Amino acid sequence: MNELKDKVAIVTGASSGIGASIAETLSQHGVKVMLTGRNEARLSDVAEQLQENSQSEIATHIVDVTQKNEVAKLVKETENKFGHVDILVNSAGLMLSSAITDGDVEAWENMIDVNVKGTLYGINAVLPIFLNQSTGHIINIASISGFEVTKQSTLYSASKAAVHTITQGLEKELAKTGVRVTSISPGMVDTPLSGNTDWGSRKKLDPKNIAEAVVYALQQPSHVNINEVTVRPV
Repeated sequence: MNELKDKVAIVTGASSGIGASIAETLSQHGVKVMLTGRNEARLSDVAEQLQENSQSEIATHIVDVTQKNEVAKLVKETENKFGHVDILVNSAGLMLSSAITDGDVEAWENMIDVNVKGTLYGINAVLPIFLNQSTGHIINIASISGFEVTKQSTLYSASKAAVHTITQGLEKELAKTGVRVTSISPGMVDTPLSGNTDWGSRKKLDPKNIAEAVVYALQQPSHVNINEVTVRPV
């Protein structure tokens, strides 16, 4: 099993939902965590809670993942703060009006900027570090919507399908480098992002379920790469 204690992780979208739960779970495993997001008040609340419940070092950095320079600065500050970076969790995401017939072009652009470009900017910022140290792990939070499209999810599904494709291609690019990459695809999770979505009689997933999938991928031996994990409600 790969020991996580004292590793350093950057978690985007860490101010609530899946990102906050991933940060919490990693800190409980002894990982030093850089929490990032756009909402300073919520990010501070999450950091305070983690510091109360774990012995790990916690830091915060306000960042807009759609801005390449801000993401690069985030990675540099994490290195300066903790001395190194071992893990990137691309958890920041948007789920807005997605039907083509809605014609909400601004919503589409926002989803593409956060879900696709934000993921790519994070990868681009950490890759030189990971390749230089011949180790590192990139976790991309995708969605089952990337596999299954509804009439209301077209653009959101397209953005998450892009995350799948990026992860699959990157895994091949990184073969034999020591750097690993994993795509985790949650079903409906009980978070602010899912809002009041009607899920019928099926119980939504808890964010903790996704956090545990992240830890599963990270704890594999260094020669094992878990490329794809799908987590669905029963």
